[in-house]
This record gives sequence, C-alpha cells and structure tokens, in this order.
Amino acid sequence: MVAGVDLYNDGSYPERAEGDLLIEKGLTGVVVQTGMHTATNTPVYMVDFSNGCVVGCLEEEIGVP
Repeated sequence: MVAGVDLYNDGSYPERAEGDLLIEKGLTGVVVQTGMHTATNTPVYMVDFSNGCVVGCLEEEIGVP
C-alpha cells in the first residue's frame, strides 16, 4: 500500500501531538488488519508504514503503488 495523502494525527495516535504529520504522501506500508466502522459501515485498514507508524486508514487515503 501507499499513502495517497499526507496523514495527520487526529488526536488518536499516542505520544504524538494532535495535528502532527504522521505519514507523508507516497510512503509505503503493509495492511496488517482490517476492520469496520460500524456506525458508517466503512472499512478501516490498519497499515504498518515503513517509518514505523501503524495508522488506521480509510480506502480513499491509501492505494496500491
């Protein structure tokens, strides 16, 4: 997978300030888990990016390199 956009901390990533850049667009990663946001029936992908951050991503935020 590759980040299709810059990903910023929405306040849910521990030990990083809200608004911090976590993942730069183009950084590669591997999907390690998938889940579903039940209220919106939206898939969420846990991606382990090459910089060591594991981030929950929506489909529109990631793509295949």
